[in-house]
Amino acid sequence: MAARARPDMTLEVETVLVPVDGSEASGTAAEYAVAIAERYDADVHALFVLGDDVAREIETGEADEEAVADGHGAFLDDVRAYADDSVDVATSIMHGFSTTRKTHHPGSVILDCADDVGADFVVLPREGRSSADPPGAVLEKVAEYVLLYASQPVLSV
Repeated sequence: MAARARPDMTLEVETVLVPVDGSEASGTAAEYAVAIAERYDADVHALFVLGDDVAREIETGEADEEAVADGHGAFLDDVRAYADDSVDVATSIMHGFSTTRKTHHPGSVILDCADDVGADFVVLPREGRSSADPPGAVLEKVAEYVLLYASQPVLSV
């Protein structure tokens, strides 16, 4: 029996999206995202997804949005530090929840961001929170949703 030729399975990646929330697992996902970007000569977009409690505090005025962004900037700086000079790392911060829109949750935020930045690949954490994670870590239950609905290849680490 003759072997059948396989179609070209070349994956082209220009932008890797990595959602993060300050947890150890999301830091690991960021390291994987950078490694993939290095392999494919791609860029990384790190999306910091704010948790429910932080989003509510911003919406009610209990927390200043700029102060929150500055506070999470250190984690995003760590993500940038994983990359060498050959990988450009862009960042953004979004609310993972809304008190006024039922369809606004971390999974939809990630998929919308992937479309907005033209991501060709998504890397996200799948492990649950550890006691060392900061309050507001939200990505522990999002992996399954993103795996089901993403139009891009997804690596869940």
